[in-house]
Amino acid sequence: MLGASRRSCVVTRPLRIWAVSDGRAGIANQALGLAEAVGRLVPCAVTAKTVRWRSAFDWLPAALKAPAMLDPASDPVAPPWPDIWIAAGRATLPLSIRMKGRGPLVVQVQNPRLDPALFDVVVAPAHDGIQGDTVFEITGSPHRITPGRIADEAQAFAARLEALPRPRVAALIGGRSTAFDLPDTHAADLAAQIAQAVEAVGGSLMLTFSRRTPEAARAIMTRRLDALPGWVWDGTGDNPLFAFLHFADHILVTEDSANMAAEAASTGRPVHVLPMVARGPSGKFARLHADLAARGAARAFEGELESWRYEPLAETDRAARAVIEAWSARGQPQVVSGRS
Repeated sequence: MLGASRRSCVVTRPLRIWAVSDGRAGIANQALGLAEAVGRLVPCAVTAKTVRWRSAFDWLPAALKAPAMLDPASDPVAPPWPDIWIAAGRATLPLSIRMKGRGPLVVQVQNPRLDPALFDVVVAPAHDGIQGDTVFEITGSPHRITPGRIADEAQAFAARLEALPRPRVAALIGGRSTAFDLPDTHAADLAAQIAQAVEAVGGSLMLTFSRRTPEAARAIMTRRLDALPGWVWDGTGDNPLFAFLHFADHILVTEDSANMAAEAASTGRPVHVLPMVARGPSGKFARLHADLAARGAARAFEGELESWRYEPLAETDRAARAVIEAWSARGQPQVVSGRS
């Protein structure tokens, strides 16, 4: 298993990094977030690339896919190759496997469900429990949340959010997945519990739904919570998620999303985990929430808005240091010493 040292490094020319995904926000942000974190440590130029396979070939296993099978709308994947290839999601696996040995350091984010030795570095969630010499485990998944970034992006919404009664409560609501569901009755129960908790402290609510939130659940929760001081975002206009995280005193997160939990825990605000209805194996989510609880970041929501403090998680930065260490270990002359 990989371990990151504190070796400092300076790059005499900017590293070229490709952040490759299928373009879905939750996947793309993992590759891009890790690439940006590398860029906070050493000079680099990051290029985001979106790749998709033609529908006729998408079902094929990774070993049988060839670049000629890519959808014509995909971004070009051709020389000159980058210094570091960071990819996330199933769609990138065939390309990542082919890329190894062509020059770039190949970094795969998430559990590839393939032999980790096919990649130079696998940045994997600890709750997935994968093993291998190239595996670097982190709590949750890489993301783009940093204190500076959310503060900058919050300025566009400051006039609407800054004056809201405190404590301000951000609620990040997920939806149906292989492991969880949000049926109408449960959505109504959650909305009632959230409203009661916010009203009890005289606070305000900033709520956003995910793409997976069922329309019926979205409507039920909006009707119940829209009367509270605050903002239930309806999905139109610019996304206020980063602003919600910046202005929040508490963060409520449904238990169905590892990404949302990891992002929330990077803020240092109390993270309250909202229960969902199980519809499949959910052991890895339980392991993640136990990890977050052990680190002082998260607790199960029990109807009250408790306050506590913890050191904000900086797992994306820790993974970035591991990537730089792996690059340096290859004996690349441009990485010599510098920022840590």
